[in-house]
Parts: sequence; structure tokens; C-alpha cells
Amino acid sequence: MNEHSHPHDEHVHSHPPETPVDSGSQALTEALRSSFAIVRFVMGVLIVVFLCSGFFKVEPNERAMILRFGKPLGVGEKALLGPGLHWSFPYPIDEVVKVSVTGIQKVTSNVGWYAVSPEQELAGTEPPPAPSLNPSVDGYTITADANIVHVRSTLYFRIEDPVRYTFGFVNASNMVQNALNNAIVYASANFKVDDILTRDKAGFQEAVRHRATELLDKQNIGVAVDQCDVQTTWPRQQKVSDAFVAVLNAQINRDRALQAASSYTNQVLTAAQANSNGIVNIAESERAQLINDLASRSSNFVSILPWYQTNKDLFMVQQFNQTMGRVLTNVQDKIYVSERTDGKPRDLWLMLNREPPKPITATTNQ
Repeated sequence: MNEHSHPHDEHVHSHPPETPVDSGSQALTEALRSSFAIVRFVMGVLIVVFLCSGFFKVEPNERAMILRFGKPLGVGEKALLGPGLHWSFPYPIDEVVKVSVTGIQKVTSNVGWYAVSPEQELAGTEPPPAPSLNPSVDGYTITADANIVHVRSTLYFRIEDPVRYTFGFVNASNMVQNALNNAIVYASANFKVDDILTRDKAGFQEAVRHRATELLDKQNIGVAVDQCDVQTTWPRQQKVSDAFVAVLNAQINRDRALQAASSYTNQVLTAAQANSNGIVNIAESERAQLINDLASRSSNFVSILPWYQTNKDLFMVQQFNQTMGRVLTNVQDKIYVSERTDGKPRDLWLMLNREPPKPITATTNQ
């Protein structure tokens, strides 16, 4: 029976029997499959978070620019992003640069002022004066009359061309500060010490602002100057400071004396002007009155002239009587003696011892 076995049976017995799957391997395979699913999910979440981190907001007073691998996207105004929500690839692919276009920025000069530590600057205190000026530490400027003063300035400006301001220079803020430092030295060299400290402080401040604006416009930094504040003082060494204080006090006393003299001058001139106006007004009033009187007399003369020309004798007698009536208005008795027809004078006899009238009494009335 073995010799006549079926070929099919030989074929079946030639394959090795199947090995049953190990339960541990199966568990490991399931764990790896689950881990890969979790990793894929986490990677998807990270990609979403990475892409969402590219959203950014530009405020109304800002403009933004996207730098892709260090180069701006767009040219000129097209590179500027206005206010609102925007998106870019997150860093390190893209980098967002925001520039304030309406906010006021400021820089402070770092030349011309004596050494002050940051702590003293914040506390508002000053270091004690040194015995002498130390050029390696203390800043100063030279005036037109070869004196030394300390000058410090703060420049307030706005950015008008964000592209030029951001990409035209390595550090535009340092360029603005350098222009301000140059303006301080230049203006100091064109002003005398008295003008800088007391007499023309406003003019010196305007000179600093004008020079800084001129340099910034020439360099085309893309900013506009709004305000320039300047602070000045004399050297802080004791002997020099005392001399400056003495000169300042003398100037104050001189100005006070000049002001008092000017005030007294104004008072005298005002009184003289008032008296002059009074005299002129009285003269004008009298002149007008005289002119009016003469005009009235002239009008009266013109009006009575025809009567005089008609009958001169009668006119003269009437005028004489009217004149005597006005002259003798308060006379009790009036006696008028006319001329005689022959031209000779008349004799007039008057009783001058007339008994005065008796006073009226109550008894008399009864």
C-alpha cells in the first residue's frame, strides 16, 4: 500500500506545516500601528498650528512688511501691508517687520552732556561736580566765543517712508541720533555762550532743529521732525560755576534795572501823552467854539446889513437901544437922554437922596 501511494499525497506532505502567529508579535504590531496613527495626528496638528501661527494683525498706526528669507515681498509701497489681519509663512521662512507711521518716536543726543549714570538719570539726580572737566567722560561743546557749555537735546520724529527707514539703512535710528549730535555741535559753534545760556535760548533751539532737519532730508532717511527740545547749562566745576552764577546774577540785576527804567519811561511818556492830548483837545474845542462864534457873527452881520444900508440912523439908534438894554439889564432905574436937534447937550438933574423903600412888615400888612 505504501508503494502505490497517490502522488497527491506526496505533494501535500512536501510543504512545511503553518506556524501559528505569536500573540506577543501581534500585540506589538497593533501597538506600532496605533503609534503611527498618533504620530500622524500629532504631525497634522503641529502643521496646522505652524500655519496658523502665520496670522498677524497690523494696527491702524502701523505698516507691516514681510521678509521672505530676508528679502521684502514687493517693491516700494506694494511691500507695505495696511491695518488688518494678514498671513505669512512662520519664521524662519518669513519674518514680519512692523513700523509705526503715526506714532511719535524720539532719540536723545549722546554728545555735549556731562557723564550721568542710568540710575541717576532715572532718579533725577546729578553726580557731584568733579574738580575739572574730564573730556574722556564728560561731553561738551565749544561756542562761537571759545567757551565750553553742556548741551543735550531730544528729537521727536515720525516715520514717513517705512520702506526707506527700514531697509535703506542698517540702523536708521542711529542715523537720526548722529544727525542730532551733528546739529548740536554745529549750532554751538555758531552761537555765543550768553546767547546759548540766557539771551537767545529759543534761537539756539531752533538752530539745532533746523540743522537736524536739513541733515535728515539730505540723507533721505524717510522721517519728519516734529519737535526738538534742547537743554543747556554751564560747566559744573565749582570755580567756573561760581563765575557763571555771578555773571547770571549780574545779568538778572541789569535786566531788572532796565525793566524798571523802561517801566518808568513808559509811565512818563504815557502821562505826557495824556497831557498833550488834553491840551490839544481843549485847543480844538476852543478853536471850534471860536469858529462857530465867528460864523454866527458873520451870518448875523450878513442878515442885518440890508437894514443898515436902508436907514443907517434908525438902524444905529435901534442897535444902540438894544445894546444899552442888554448892558443895563440889572439897573433899577434907566434914564435915557437923547441928543437935541441942534446938536447941543442937554442938562440932566438927578435927585440922588431918594428915600429908600421901607421893608414890608406883618403890622403893615394888617
